[in-house]
Amino acid sequence: MDASPDLWPTDILTVQQMYAADAAAAALGIESYALMTAAGEAVAREVVARWSKRPVAILCGPGLNGGDGYVAARALTAAGWSVRVLALGEPQAKTDAARALSEWKRTPMPLSAGLGEAELVIDALFGAGLSRPIPEEAAGLLEDAEQRGLPIVAVDLPSGLHGDTARPLEYAPRAALTVTFHRKKPAHVLEPGAGYCGDVVVADIGIPPFACPNAPVRENVPGHWVDAYPWPGRDTHKHARGRLGVIGGPRHQTGAARLAARAGLRIAGTVRVYADPSAADIYASALEAAMLKAVRSPEELGDLAREMDAFVIGPAAGLTDTTRVNLAALKQAGVAVVADADALTVFKDDPRALFELLDDRDVMTPHPGEFERLFPGLLDGSRNRIDAALKAAATAGCTVLLKGPDTIIASNDGRAIVNTHATPWLATAGSGDVLAGIIGGLLAGGMQPFEAGACGAWVHGDAGRRFGPGLTAEDLPDQLPAVIARLANRPPPDE
Repeated sequence: MDASPDLWPTDILTVQQMYAADAAAAALGIESYALMTAAGEAVAREVVARWSKRPVAILCGPGLNGGDGYVAARALTAAGWSVRVLALGEPQAKTDAARALSEWKRTPMPLSAGLGEAELVIDALFGAGLSRPIPEEAAGLLEDAEQRGLPIVAVDLPSGLHGDTARPLEYAPRAALTVTFHRKKPAHVLEPGAGYCGDVVVADIGIPPFACPNAPVRENVPGHWVDAYPWPGRDTHKHARGRLGVIGGPRHQTGAARLAARAGLRIAGTVRVYADPSAADIYASALEAAMLKAVRSPEELGDLAREMDAFVIGPAAGLTDTTRVNLAALKQAGVAVVADADALTVFKDDPRALFELLDDRDVMTPHPGEFERLFPGLLDGSRNRIDAALKAAATAGCTVLLKGPDTIIASNDGRAIVNTHATPWLATAGSGDVLAGIIGGLLAGGMQPFEAGACGAWVHGDAGRRFGPGLTAEDLPDQLPAVIARLANRPPPDE
């Protein structure tokens, strides 16, 4: 995934990739202790910026994470804070952590001494590379901090949280703030890990950007796709802005397709709903700018589809053979497709038949339940949701957008983007139909499927954040003009 240097900080590195970045920095002659010093001072700086002076307890492990803690202790002491350091064992001699302890010039107490009068706790016990549960004594101390309601600041990651799987290894504390270094890891952006991290700050500790491995996974920000958005020119006409078709549902299930059409119309130049004649009067009474076409057979749909650039199929389309053959007709017509909801579930007994109808022009948008039906066992059997989505995209041969609070957009070429720009208020009926319409509009306008999925997820999330509490799916399309106007002003790459 190529990107300009100002987008490198959005890379998401696995634990091994972060080790490789550290090794590359060392090969460039950057002293490892200088990195540790910068890391510990960054932790202290973030604490001072957020909290008034108060007694602080710093829990230090025996490794590099503990060394960061000793540096933070030195910096906070110099800033006039009351610092209590509790150590889980001693660092090995002649290591950076041992040097950090010696330069603090005080003797830490054992964990058994307890938190004392601390009003804030810095967790510098274990970092992202931990692969086993934390010792019982350390867990007990962190649990005590949580029960007392003390804010916890995690160094790199809350101890006990696996950096790659984003899952706790039995117990991990919930931090108010996590300060990590150079780049985020999967646990900072994927659930449940992100929920344990609290606010996440990525500190620059002096590892050059070009020392970073070529990461195919990034966090979703507009800089990755905003220039590819289908911006109209002065002489652009409505058909040049994209022609989106939406397959309508049966007479008693028209709302989902209408939501997708309304959202798509905010993006594409024209939108047409294709409905069975029995439901045409319902759609005709509800649609305004979006047009309506009654179709009597998949063959007729296939002929008409050639006039369009992209289609959304699935929102309340019905779990029937009609949905299956309609998808086949669309693919025979050669148009790009957003396959959602019923267009996925109707293939649950034969996922391979669905994959044969999709290609690298298309986007499928499953929620976890639909994903499990199409890719049985893949979520539980993968290291994390990113890996699962990438495997699914390779299997299906198209872009896969795995929905959730940490929506993953994965391309069949090995790229992935994690969308963290959302809100829990999007968990409402019909929200996914709007997302499908947004992505369909972007595809119709000429955006490539991976970029359309990433842009659609971000725009959808931003619309939800703008409205906030009380959001319903009907509210989302009305938020899109302000979101698109913001994009037109080209926000900073990392916003």
